[in-house]
Amino acid sequence: MPTGRFAPSPTGDLHIGNLRTALAAWLFARSTSSDFVLRFEDLDRVTSSLEHEARQAESLRLLGLDWDGRPFRQSDRFDAYEDAIGDLTDAGLTYRCWCSRREIREAASAPHGRTVSYPGTCRDLTARRMAELERSDRPAALRLRCSSTRVTVVDRLHGEFTAEVDDFVLRRGDGVPAYNLAVVIDDAAQGVQEVVRADDLLESTHRQVMLQGLLGLPTPSYAHVPLVLAPDGARLAKRHGAVTLPDRVTAGDTPERVTAVLAASLGIEVPESEITPVRLLDRFDPSSILLEPWTLSSSMATSAW
Repeated sequence: MPTGRFAPSPTGDLHIGNLRTALAAWLFARSTSSDFVLRFEDLDRVTSSLEHEARQAESLRLLGLDWDGRPFRQSDRFDAYEDAIGDLTDAGLTYRCWCSRREIREAASAPHGRTVSYPGTCRDLTARRMAELERSDRPAALRLRCSSTRVTVVDRLHGEFTAEVDDFVLRRGDGVPAYNLAVVIDDAAQGVQEVVRADDLLESTHRQVMLQGLLGLPTPSYAHVPLVLAPDGARLAKRHGAVTLPDRVTAGDTPERVTAVLAASLGIEVPESEITPVRLLDRFDPSSILLEPWTLSSSMATSAW
């Protein structure tokens, strides 16, 4: 059975959108008697903390979600990421890039309105220009040499789609491994065969599938569930009111009531106003998941549901 996972960034409390995705990922896995693992993606060392990890884990437990084994922490795995970078470099598939974000934005606007992620400015530098950049104080990121390869991905909810993958960053200028590299290495290390996550990450999937092929790693199945939106139509955030599980409990809800509302928002038939994730397992059907974002009303963000 495919192992599933939930991989939050420990930069604050989990909000309702995070918990909705966690519930969906847990149901995908547990409904087929599969393992479910937890990973804290703490590459952002400025805002990540062990306190946030503990509070996120407690919110998951309070909602009724469990996981198998010890959670991974990406900050413990830099050696594994560097090993993968070494393999790609030995194969001639990486190069250093000194471009700033502003320079990339300005250079990436191509004729006819076409925009690419990275136009390859540093891909084939002359020896003279490279020497000049090496003597400068500008930090260099490391990019994968993709040369605009097209990659096809099959998503369980969105179907098949193809996108162009331009040269993307493997290691940032500050030496921190990039998300797309780390997530591929960690999914393989944790035996993840089923990735269920929010659909704001759908566009990054092609990059990850490409890396999996280059590194000889298995490609898991993917299912990207829609986001939760705030009453103003923006992505849900703390500023929008009572949006964490402790907030909901303070407003008068129970974890079981929150579970029922989140499940109904995914398109799952919920017979009662309060329910646990375990009792949803027999009712869960991935094909019934709604593909439109779920928008909280103003009243839902301020009072009990």
